[in-house]
Amino acid sequence: MSINWSLARKASRLAARARILQQTREYFCKEGYLEVDTPLLIPAPAPEAHIDAIRAGDLYLHTSPELCMKRLLAAGYPKIFQICHCWRSGERGSRHLPEFTMLEWYRAQSDYTDLMTDCVALIRAVASVCNAENSIDYQGQRVDLCGEWERITVREAFRRYTGTTMEKALQDGLFDELMTVAIEPQLGCQRPTFICDYPAQRSALARLKQDDSSVAERFELYIAGIELANAFSELTDAVEQRQRFLEEAASREGRGESPYPMPEPFLAELENMPPSAGIALGMDRLIMLLTGAEAIDAVVPFAPEEL
Repeated sequence: MSINWSLARKASRLAARARILQQTREYFCKEGYLEVDTPLLIPAPAPEAHIDAIRAGDLYLHTSPELCMKRLLAAGYPKIFQICHCWRSGERGSRHLPEFTMLEWYRAQSDYTDLMTDCVALIRAVASVCNAENSIDYQGQRVDLCGEWERITVREAFRRYTGTTMEKALQDGLFDELMTVAIEPQLGCQRPTFICDYPAQRSALARLKQDDSSVAERFELYIAGIELANAFSELTDAVEQRQRFLEEAASREGRGESPYPMPEPFLAELENMPPSAGIALGMDRLIMLLTGAEAIDAVVPFAPEEL
């Protein structure tokens, strides 16, 4: 009988993966969240210009459970979470898989600052099952989990780490490049970093700040230069959300890509959603960090090339 040595080498990390997923569920149950299980096949993903969904017949494999979970918020479920597989076409690399595991949670009567508090408590709780209560040691970097976690605005990050401003980078079409090359590697290297208040042009499904409509109530969480989570204070204006979706669809068409169907049931129910906040956290990446894995392949049973 032959032994799959690739799987054998993953044994300790797959065992850690199981403990981390179990601890994650225990954390949310203790905090009063309801675990939900929404469909993986949907008629229309969120129309985001830079995320490519995978077709499955007349439907799509969801890129995120976001739209269905927000419909549950609108129906009166105040605190919900889900751990599920998601799919995105063309995503493959040391930190990317076309099929990956996402954790999402949503809470009514909350904003994105509440989610920052949640992230601190959750990650400290799951780190404890990997003997990392105080710090994460990852690829030669020690990231302190005990002290105060850094909060920096996108505008300040451009001032600190680039030779230009956020506004000029947007104007010159360099925003995404500078974020990736100059800013992201600097984030979360000594302590976890919340980079927040993204420009309105990158607001996605987030609401704009009342006192500064040039930015949105959105943050991303970084540890050791790795993006772990993306969070919003949720937009609940159906008219504005439809307009943003139309703009995203036009952007896709401008690049020669097919637009997605409009998610009409979501838009019809959006105005029933209370003030809320929601977040998506990449579980495979979190497991990478907590187990010291250099690549995402090491923390899943099978990478695509191994099937």
